[in-house]
Amino acid sequence: MAGSKPGRPGAGKPKKKGPLKGTGGKNKRSLEGRGPTPKAEDRAWHPAGKRKAAAERYAAAGGRGNPSTGSGTGRGGVNRQTRAKKDDDTETVTGRNSVLEALRAKIPATAFYIAQRVEMDDRVKEMLSIATHREIPVMEVTRPELDRMAGFDGVHQGVALKVPPYEYAHPQDLLEKVIDRGETPLFVALDGVTDPRNLGAIIRSTGAFGGHGVILPQRRSASVNSAAWKTSAGAAARIPVAIAANLTSMLKDFKKQGVFVLGLDGGGDVSLPAVELADRPVVIVVGSEGKGLSRLVTETCDQVVSIPISATTESLNAGIAASVALYQVATTRAHSA
Repeated sequence: MAGSKPGRPGAGKPKKKGPLKGTGGKNKRSLEGRGPTPKAEDRAWHPAGKRKAAAERYAAAGGRGNPSTGSGTGRGGVNRQTRAKKDDDTETVTGRNSVLEALRAKIPATAFYIAQRVEMDDRVKEMLSIATHREIPVMEVTRPELDRMAGFDGVHQGVALKVPPYEYAHPQDLLEKVIDRGETPLFVALDGVTDPRNLGAIIRSTGAFGGHGVILPQRRSASVNSAAWKTSAGAAARIPVAIAANLTSMLKDFKKQGVFVLGLDGGGDVSLPAVELADRPVVIVVGSEGKGLSRLVTETCDQVVSIPISATTESLNAGIAASVALYQVATTRAHSA
């Protein structure tokens, strides 16, 4: 036929799939749709739904057991239905020295983990003895599991210990206890130190050089977590750590009670060895490696001193600076005794 387009015999125009525009669906049910998406906790297969079901079973059982597993007893009757952390509110202490010191200090541990086929030395034997005597559950686990518990850069040496969250003291209580014992107070206060490994190193140095405690501000500060425990090599079990709601106000209160506030800063007016600190209570204030002491804390210090170092080194990190200052104070006191 003239004007017609050639085509394939039997070929036809393909029909459009699905309902045509404006049909609104094929039936009433299609028009109604599926309704609003259920909440995650209302979907039985969803992890949130499983947690909700476990919590309901936990409540129905009268609060006995762990809602996530259906077994075990919550520590101190704590409701474990919600958790801020991925597992629970405990900390994992790793490393043989740290774990052994925590066990010796009778910290209320909830579980002791030991790697399969671990090398048994005197420390491991003592850990097992203490854990068994105190009826702390002993769990034999694989090394990959301990690696996971220790974290990316953690070194567990085949052992780990679950401990409750660290219990901080009050700065005034620390000061009064030292004075009541008839000792000359020596504290370290941290201003803006956020690395828990630095905190752990400072706790360790405080114990090594006769210090009585470490004081942290409530905000912008590292906390005594598993990394600090590890770096302290167990000293966190012996050296108290206090929290000050406001570091500047706390330092002013200490000054009123005769405590000399000594700030460490690279631009200090006096060199540390020239400061006589043998006969007076002292709190050494250490700032962050980057920013140093804050303005308000600097203004509150009785004296700001610097540590003499080689010109080839720009600065010392907080942990090393605190160690040098503590050593200087301890040496001065020992010579004057």
